[in-house]
Amino acid sequence: MRILGIDPGLIRTGYGCIECLGGAPRIVEAGVLRLTARKSVALRLRELDDDLGALIAELKPDRIAVEQIFVHSKHVRTAIIMAHARGVVLLATARAQLPLAEYTPASIKSAVSSNGQATKRQMQLAVAAQCGLSKPPSPPDVADAIAIALTDARRALRR
Repeated sequence: MRILGIDPGLIRTGYGCIECLGGAPRIVEAGVLRLTARKSVALRLRELDDDLGALIAELKPDRIAVEQIFVHSKHVRTAIIMAHARGVVLLATARAQLPLAEYTPASIKSAVSSNGQATKRQMQLAVAAQCGLSKPPSPPDVADAIAIALTDARRALRR
């Protein structure tokens, strides 16, 4: 089973594709889709849609996992912007006719680091340790995307 985890954003969208072949999950590819910050939101959404479509076609995941939106009263604008990017992820998933799993930030942090309040750095270190990486994935968006895929792999094993 191949799972594509996506950490949506309108400047950087992290992605992490893992493969589960009975043993420990193996990272197939991970990285960041960088969007042009000086473009309008509408053009960045189109750019993200194009990039995601190409990524899905290249990696051929069996399913996609994405983070749910968490709205903190101090960061409402950030949540709204993330919601735009997340909508594009949902659309790309539906267009590819793939199953979609959605996880809260706290459930992802708990599943990967055993701490629902883990910091970005703690998540990077936990992902590196669990995936046998010599250094933590960077930027944090990549580690978050891999963590989303790992969370889905663990949930899938319980089903």
